[in-house]
Amino acid sequence: MNAPAPKPGLVIVDKPAGMTSHDVVSKLRRAFSTRKVGHAGTLDPMATGVLVVGIERGTRFLAHMVASTKAYDATIRLGAATSTDDAEGEVISTTDASGLDHSTILAEIANLTGDIMQKPTKVSAIKIDGKRAHERVRDGEEVDIPARPVTVSVFDVLDYRVDGEFYDLDVRVHCSSGTYIRALARDLGNALQVGGHLTALRRTEVGPFTLNDATPLSKLQENPELSLNLDQALTRSYPVLDITEDEGVDLSMGKWLEPRGLKGIHAAVTPSGKAVALIEEKGKRLATVFVAHPNTL
Repeated sequence: MNAPAPKPGLVIVDKPAGMTSHDVVSKLRRAFSTRKVGHAGTLDPMATGVLVVGIERGTRFLAHMVASTKAYDATIRLGAATSTDDAEGEVISTTDASGLDHSTILAEIANLTGDIMQKPTKVSAIKIDGKRAHERVRDGEEVDIPARPVTVSVFDVLDYRVDGEFYDLDVRVHCSSGTYIRALARDLGNALQVGGHLTALRRTEVGPFTLNDATPLSKLQENPELSLNLDQALTRSYPVLDITEDEGVDLSMGKWLEPRGLKGIHAAVTPSGKAVALIEEKGKRLATVFVAHPNTL
């Protein structure tokens, strides 16, 4: 007799260094005994911190998850540029940065704050004609990814120190989704004409989910438990619209409700606390965007 499928929802993982996001998914597939596991927002192998993972129907919710903002703690090393803009790449140039003026550094950081145009790191997961940029670089191709608009709302220096010819900065960054912290390190180094790269990166927030929600991967492998069930995931990510139990049944069957003057997507929640679906007004219909609890399940 087959074991029942695990309950659907999200696992907020505190990713360890030294493994890819896909490695985390593979380990959680074994831990939860299901193939239906996926992640949102790739973290580089060097990086640690918040990785949002969907289990069972939670994987479908990932496409609708509100994660427009992210936050990171990072260390930037000024005085060396690398092929990957982080410590895992080859050093391609070095310049003595020990004599940099700190006020000059802060001025260049200010230029990288706010709404900016950023050229993503060449070894990113961005697809170019169906093939990821880092795969093209690995195959010896020249890659040029156009600059794109991003928002860096916070770029604060927490600490700094001189280490030989290097100038190291511990920074905190809050930014829009799609911002590359490696690229910020690269661009800061270029602006100061000494080169720069990332030596440490820890993601502390993804949308409404923080390190306080996260569980180390090793603990999840020993005790595979959801961080949030689907009801909790929907109501954490979206404003709530209270509906009746009958309306909940209709939404679970994919039917639509009468419009109510809503703006944006809401989580439709019944009196029993079930977040049945994500809904959005489209013309004269209050229609489902994602059904968390379909009538067929």
